[in-house]
Amino acid sequence: MKHIKYILLSAVVLGFTACNDVEDVLEANGETTETTMLPELNAGDLDFSTYVALGASYTAGYSDGAVFKAAQEKSFPKLLATKFAAVGGGDFKQPLRNDNTGGMLLNGVVSSAYRLIFNGAAPQRLNDFLTSNGLPVPPITTDASEVIEGPFNNMGVPGAKSYTINYPGYGTLDPDFGRMASSPGATILGDATSQNPTFFTVFGVGGNDVLSYAYTGGIATDQTGNPDPSTYSPIDITAPAVFNASYDAIVSQLTANGAKGALGNLPYVTVMPFFTTVPNNALVLDATQAAGLTGVFQAVSGIFLQGAILQGVPAETAQALAAQYLIEFNEGPNRWIIDVPVTQTNPLGFRQMTEDELVLLTIDQAALAEQGYGSVALTDDVLQVLGILQAGGTPTQAQAGLVLASVNGIDDGYVLDSDELASIKNATDAYNSKVGELASENGLALVDFKGLIDQGATGLTSGDFTLTTALVTGGLFGLDGIHLTSRGYAFMANEFMKALDSTYDTNFEASGNLLDIGEYPTNYSPMLP
Repeated sequence: MKHIKYILLSAVVLGFTACNDVEDVLEANGETTETTMLPELNAGDLDFSTYVALGASYTAGYSDGAVFKAAQEKSFPKLLATKFAAVGGGDFKQPLRNDNTGGMLLNGVVSSAYRLIFNGAAPQRLNDFLTSNGLPVPPITTDASEVIEGPFNNMGVPGAKSYTINYPGYGTLDPDFGRMASSPGATILGDATSQNPTFFTVFGVGGNDVLSYAYTGGIATDQTGNPDPSTYSPIDITAPAVFNASYDAIVSQLTANGAKGALGNLPYVTVMPFFTTVPNNALVLDATQAAGLTGVFQAVSGIFLQGAILQGVPAETAQALAAQYLIEFNEGPNRWIIDVPVTQTNPLGFRQMTEDELVLLTIDQAALAEQGYGSVALTDDVLQVLGILQAGGTPTQAQAGLVLASVNGIDDGYVLDSDELASIKNATDAYNSKVGELASENGLALVDFKGLIDQGATGLTSGDFTLTTALVTGGLFGLDGIHLTSRGYAFMANEFMKALDSTYDTNFEASGNLLDIGEYPTNYSPMLP
């Protein structure tokens, strides 16, 4: 037994010696074995007992082109609520869908599509992917006509605009709100404030006021000078005066009983991958192709010039107008041709894109690559007329018309031109000015989401992960190119907590209570139950 004791004592001594050796090595490398004691999580002067989140699709947890249960459970307000629970936060109820299809029925008829999945090559609707692979398609089990019982802490309503947040009966127009509204005549804001929140977040209000316009290529109207939203189409840009009045009402009603909260400003939607994935200079030509296309536009210019002069347009004026159609192409990347409104200064209604203009993700990329969409559709008949011109002949009026008609510009609904981009930027800047003003006046936390997304092109870092705005591979945006991934929403929740720390003396970050965004997915399996 004595020998055993000596052996045990030797082992203990060796253990202490080994520990000392490790400490010596660490200290020599400038490291330490001391454990840093993090402070206890502190809510400061915030009361999280009744947290209500007001907003649109970003607040709802919309992702991959749809609302579905798995993503809703990782909405940024839900993730915040899980952290708030440790410092007095109460239950957080969401209007969850019944399944993960992403689709929704309205009186038994499909009213919204299945979610997007990544098929290994591109985003694809779940039902199309499963069908093409001979797999069963899960049924849509959520019907908007089946009203669910609230109240709901997550008052994010996809599709809502600033002026519909306080619109009585909006549930009759928007199935997502209709499903969760407290009554047929309820308002989103009314259902939110009726819960007497002690803390709130407002994010995404105003996003749809420009997004619907941008999403449809600016084919609608910029209503900046029109204060009457009842005259708007569903895809018009909302006047800043209308947004301001709506946002004033939201903040004043949410803070009426002393509640505190956080606001998020709006990014430029045009930096999202829906608008940046398809390059505007992807018309890649070899030297022969470039010379051929240049020749076509020389023919177009010449035909237009002759026609204008025959119609009595002064020669100098006709030459100036015709010159804009002398578009030259080079070997390598070239910018697309787009359709524009026919005007006196552009009678043929097309031009080449400029560097800043954007092509939408919804464009037919196969047509761009194979059918002359965005340049010239060269048929045998057109080639025959070009041959006549090259030989010094004079084509008939009908033949000349074939050449002019061969210019195959991208439709206006699939591009955002410089004027449309300016409208979107100006409206967003005006909205953000009001958001910042109200945050300052009411002592509310402000998350600069615009600034964050602007940084997304080069990368946003959280822990061991870097997120970018690249479609599919970036990790920040989902497969629709507009809404965030669940990992992106986790990043966003962290930014809200950081804003609370700097405004209300909470200590989410210092106490180690930020989310590990790596625990949240960037996409979901097609077979997700």
